[in-house]
Amino acid sequence: MEPNSLKWVGSSCGLHGPYIFYKAFKLNRDGKPRILSLGDFFFVRCKPEDPICIAELQLLWEERTSKQLLSSSKLYFLPEDTPQGRTVAHGEHEVVAVCEKVVVRLEDLVKWTLPDVSGWAHGLKAEPLKASVLRELGTNGRREALHRYRESTLTSGLNFKDVQRERAQLENMEGAPDSRAHL
Repeated sequence: MEPNSLKWVGSSCGLHGPYIFYKAFKLNRDGKPRILSLGDFFFVRCKPEDPICIAELQLLWEERTSKQLLSSSKLYFLPEDTPQGRTVAHGEHEVVAVCEKVVVRLEDLVKWTLPDVSGWAHGLKAEPLKASVLRELGTNGRREALHRYRESTLTSGLNFKDVQRERAQLENMEGAPDSRAHL
C-alpha cells in the first residue's frame, strides 16, 4: 500500500443516487497501516493548535462522478475544551459530543488521526477480557449471544466478516493488534 493511499475495505454496503457507501477503509499513516470501520472510535486533532478529541466513524461513502471519498464522524471533547468549560455537573471521565456530525474528505480525516495518543491522559483504560472469562462465557452459549448482540448493535446489522478478515490479515502481517477499540 502506498504511504498516503486510501483503500476501501470489504464490499460496499449500499447505493443511493450518486453515492456508494462502505463499511471500512485502510490507511497508511506514518508508515503504519490501519483499518478504521464504522463504529470505531479513535483520537483526532483537527488543527495542530486544537485540543485532542475522540472521533466516532459513522458513515463512509464515495461520490461516483467525482470519485470523492467522504466520511462523517461525531466528535467528543473533554468539557474543559468546550466554550462552556468543565463544571461541577460534569463527571470525572465525561466527554461532550458535538451536536452536529463532521463531514470531511477521507484524506483530511486521515490527516487528523493521531498515531500517538500520549497527549490524552483522561478516562479509563479498556482491557480485553481474560481468557478465563471468555471460557466461562463460552460454556453456556453466553459468549456467542454476546458476540451477536455486539455485532448487531455496533454495526446496525451490516455484515463485517470481510472487514474482520482483512483486519486479521493486517494483524498477522504487522504482528501487533489493530484493536477495534482505539481508545
